Amino acid sequence: MSAPIGFTATGDQLTVGTVPVERLAARVGGTPFFAYDRRLVSERVAEVRAALPPDIRLSYAVKANPMPALLHHLSSLVDGFDVASAGELRHALDTPMPAEQVSFAGPGKTTDELTRAVAAGVLIELESAGELARLRQVGKTLGIQARVALRVNPDFAVRASGMRLGGGPQQFGVDVESVPDLLPELAVDEIDFYGFHVFAGSQNLHAENICEAQRRTVDMILTLAELTPAPIRYLNLGGGFGIPYSARDQPLELAPIGENLADLLDTRIRPNLPQARVAVELGRYLVGEAGVYLTRVVDRKTSRGKTFLVVDGGLHHQLAASGNFGQVIRRNYPLAVATRFDAAPEETVTVVGCLCTPLDLLGNDVSLPRAEPGDLIAIFQAGAYGLTASPTAFLGHPPPTEVLL
Repeated sequence: MSAPIGFTATGDQLTVGTVPVERLAARVGGTPFFAYDRRLVSERVAEVRAALPPDIRLSYAVKANPMPALLHHLSSLVDGFDVASAGELRHALDTPMPAEQVSFAGPGKTTDELTRAVAAGVLIELESAGELARLRQVGKTLGIQARVALRVNPDFAVRASGMRLGGGPQQFGVDVESVPDLLPELAVDEIDFYGFHVFAGSQNLHAENICEAQRRTVDMILTLAELTPAPIRYLNLGGGFGIPYSARDQPLELAPIGENLADLLDTRIRPNLPQARVAVELGRYLVGEAGVYLTRVVDRKTSRGKTFLVVDGGLHHQLAASGNFGQVIRRNYPLAVATRFDAAPEETVTVVGCLCTPLDLLGNDVSLPRAEPGDLIAIFQAGAYGLTASPTAFLGHPPPTEVLL
């Protein structure tokens, strides 16, 4: 098969970051492992920058992949980090990214996490009135004014999103109809109000749906701006940019989104919110296609006419590829025999992991070159929501290595 998403081959082997996979496995010390190509990450960031207006700030959602080496690489490419836990905050603050360019979102922030965030000087994106009350007390205790943006749960959802994070009842943000009653409580000494964060949906492959959500978000924020205790200096429009995971998916078109944002800046945001720093927050879109999960075939068996390749990895490392993380209808991720990369398909096989559950399915009825024990299997689109979105402790297998090349 031809190399997907920028990956190349050396002879009959897939290469990652110019290194053939067998040599890479020897360098890593064994399988399974995740490998991320920094060149592909850099190229994707540059592609996004070229498509979006130059004064749109680009923030990376650390939850997509918090690998420390990857964060260090991204710290020189993006304008900010968004974190969702104290652990992610620690990793973000270990990079050259200035603390004032880090935001902290997510429901259920503990008082300890709020204390760390206020002490660090990051921007806290409030999710509830209760969180605000605790944050005020933290500010009093530390004698530090907390930098705050209010996360709004809009009264609309983004059509065709893989996950809906807005519209209807949500654990995310403050319902828009409740925001007017909460805004006066932000006009206190312990709080430095910056603006708003709206993230209505993720993994969307339809540019017009994203554009519509951005238009509706801006209209909503302009209405709320009349009630804020201070001018809006920060407006996070979220992201939701999706990547293709199966043959039926079409890649997202960036150009219409950039044109839409340029129009919103010129006609709506700048005339009404001149101090606003406008950000788009992307995670999966920046790193998802730059990663590959490599696992070795340990057994080949036939059961009632069906051929199975049993590998030493599985859903405990790559839950999403098994179809158990956000898929309503399971579809195979792009998959290849990495050690016979240029060979033509010869047979239909099912690739399964090493766990004692029928859910450990990595590729169902896929056409591949013949693979034997010892061959490497590559699962692509593994740069986001792979290792850290998987139940690594299940059945006690060792965790995989991650490398950035």
